[in-house]
Amino acid sequence: MTSTTQPEARRPAPASQPEGAAEGELVLGMTREKDWVNISVIGAAHLLALAGVAWLVFVAASPWTVALGLVWFALCGMGITGGYHRLFAHKSYRASWPVRLFYLCFGAAAVQNSALKWSSDHRVHHAFTDRDGDPYNIRRGFFWAHMGWILFKDPNVQRDNVRDLAADPLVRFQDRFYIPLAILFGAVLPWCLGWIWGDPWGALLVAGFLRLVLEWHATFFVNSLAHTLGSQPYCRVGSARDSFITAIVTLGEGYHNFHHRFQADYRNGVRWYQLDPTKWLVWSLSKVGLTSELRRTPPQAIERAKRETAEAARRERAAA
Repeated sequence: MTSTTQPEARRPAPASQPEGAAEGELVLGMTREKDWVNISVIGAAHLLALAGVAWLVFVAASPWTVALGLVWFALCGMGITGGYHRLFAHKSYRASWPVRLFYLCFGAAAVQNSALKWSSDHRVHHAFTDRDGDPYNIRRGFFWAHMGWILFKDPNVQRDNVRDLAADPLVRFQDRFYIPLAILFGAVLPWCLGWIWGDPWGALLVAGFLRLVLEWHATFFVNSLAHTLGSQPYCRVGSARDSFITAIVTLGEGYHNFHHRFQADYRNGVRWYQLDPTKWLVWSLSKVGLTSELRRTPPQAIERAKRETAEAARRERAAA
């Protein structure tokens, strides 16, 4: 969550690696050191989020405070889904520097580490999905995939898989000043804005901490619920699933089976009617020249994947 280390080594196999295991895989159950910084930050944030709920219930916070919380939730959410995930981790489209700067500032306010560290973890997740090298491997249990992995230090942190991102000076700037940016955009700005209508502390608790905790869990559900609930219309290899329910609680990231099958596509919900606010934002920005080179999977490839997956399902049922 808040690591500031920047090692350059490749993700090594641990000493207890079983013979024949792929390089980079971790052994389930291996000893990992608790990350007391993350534990403390997460615990404190949840307590302050409860204080935000109490403020709303007992202090009757200004409607402007509630509105600020909703706006900040949307802005920071787009920093993660549109920026950290689809732009930086997957490079599914190109964005102008103002858009990248927006993503980096509000992505920092989501307090999920810098874009470099987040993207590195996510690329490893796709490389080792459902295997021991997967940082948030669902096979270790729902809670581990949801947030348990954050409570322990990663013995195999790397940066060599994001050297392409490190070439961007804005990304390097955010990585260097991640903590100050997180504090400024995640807490200081909401507090300052709250002074406008006379509710600075309510703005801090609601738009700062209650928003932050809700945003955490919305993102965490992509690693847990999206690998548990739903269907697999595009690929039956791996645990990723499509679900409208998951799309609701993850800000449109719920069509995860499609995403794992076609990672380079800027869309998550490929159908026009599927809930995917990030897709709509990126497409809209492309119409005014702020995003470009939106990568789309050819319809023929999508239909072929559906046919192959349906056939694989029929064979499995016949063999059962």
